[in-house]
Amino acid sequence: MPTYIALCRFTDQGIRSIKDTTKRAAAAQEAAGRFGARMQIYWTLGQYDLVTLIEAADEQTATAFGLSITSAGNIRMETMRAFGSDEIGGILGKLP
Repeated sequence: MPTYIALCRFTDQGIRSIKDTTKRAAAAQEAAGRFGARMQIYWTLGQYDLVTLIEAADEQTATAFGLSITSAGNIRMETMRAFGSDEIGGILGKLP
């Protein structure tokens, strides 16, 4: 499955209810399952508050899942497609 990395920041709403962050994370992981995706969540220090690894069948699924999570208003996400070594090997194999 394709992998996506999402860098997240809490919104004002999200930081006001920070004590619920682990409950929201569990709910997000459960929601990922409903989309047929998997999500790992890491709380971080620095520019971003959370880093998540999302595995989803395709970009449409990953995007729909991300929109469903961010629409709750607690985080903003910046999502990037990540490639494993096998995937990047296949890409590099197409180079002249």
